[in-house]
Amino acid sequence: MEKNIPDIVITWVDGNDPAWRSQRAQYRPRSEADDRDERYRDWESLRYWFRGIEKYAPWVQNIFFVTWGHVPEWLDTSNPRLHVVKHEDFIPEKYLPTYNSHTIELNLHRIKGLSENFVYFNDDVFVNAPIRPEQFFKDGKPCDMLALQPVVSNPDNPVMSHIYLNNTLVLSKYFRKRQNAGSQWKNYFHVGYPPLYFFYNIMEMAFPLFSGFYTAHGAAPLCRRTYEAVWQKEYSLLDNTCSHRFRSPDDVSPYLLREWQKLSGDFVPVNIHKKFAYFNVSNDNRALLRAIQSRKAAMLCINDANGKIDFESAKKQINEAFEKRLPLPSSFEKQVRPGNME
Repeated sequence: MEKNIPDIVITWVDGNDPAWRSQRAQYRPRSEADDRDERYRDWESLRYWFRGIEKYAPWVQNIFFVTWGHVPEWLDTSNPRLHVVKHEDFIPEKYLPTYNSHTIELNLHRIKGLSENFVYFNDDVFVNAPIRPEQFFKDGKPCDMLALQPVVSNPDNPVMSHIYLNNTLVLSKYFRKRQNAGSQWKNYFHVGYPPLYFFYNIMEMAFPLFSGFYTAHGAAPLCRRTYEAVWQKEYSLLDNTCSHRFRSPDDVSPYLLREWQKLSGDFVPVNIHKKFAYFNVSNDNRALLRAIQSRKAAMLCINDANGKIDFESAKKQINEAFEKRLPLPSSFEKQVRPGNME
């Protein structure tokens, strides 16, 4: 087995599972916690995630499928490349049960057998055209983009505004902006970055302190050594975040880990927007549906952050588009035998 091939981790929750819903109902979140249905509802698109991986990333050797305990009935758990990992298998018992994605994500390095370098996918990030392992790691370092961007006050999602600021405050304890930029200026001003973020970085140099960071909501190249370093330096903070059963405004997020890698100089600068597209699902998804049918974007993030959409209609549109693009079952799906067909 090649050592340079990163493993893949994907987290998933079935928000329709009665047992999961019953357990969640036993814990009442704080009033300011983020417990919206959009955090948990199932778009029933997961099979297309596996089909995309198999078709466009055949080099993947290990997929760690992280789940509360449920698995889709169609998923073939006997596939040798698939490793089903329950929360209780790697998250310290004192943090369980958890409905906070940050708790899950901040403990991924504890998964037994996970490679040093791995790529983390949310279940809303899909592979839509060929990708290579070199897009995520080169010479053992994650490929990423160091981009500065102020934290904004978003009244539609106030919890995340707090969390982005929390991340920035932690990073500011260990890294000084101008000193850091001076020591790795080529990583701040990489000529391949999108013009918008290249000039953001130039403008941000006018201010002595970090005001925030831009981290793409896409596939994240991460290193276990990064987790270990941050846990060692900020144990109390991460412990506090993981103690919150629901996403809370005093959390930090796994974006902290990606920015730590960049500010440490432990990364290779690349334009992560190249062949990547981000969409917030709405009631007008024509651009998203066109992107699914196109090969321009190798990876798509289909973010569910709008509670006012016609969920069933949007789900139907998206899954029909994926079915046209990826009609053939993958080896991760149970094979339907003729005798079992209804």
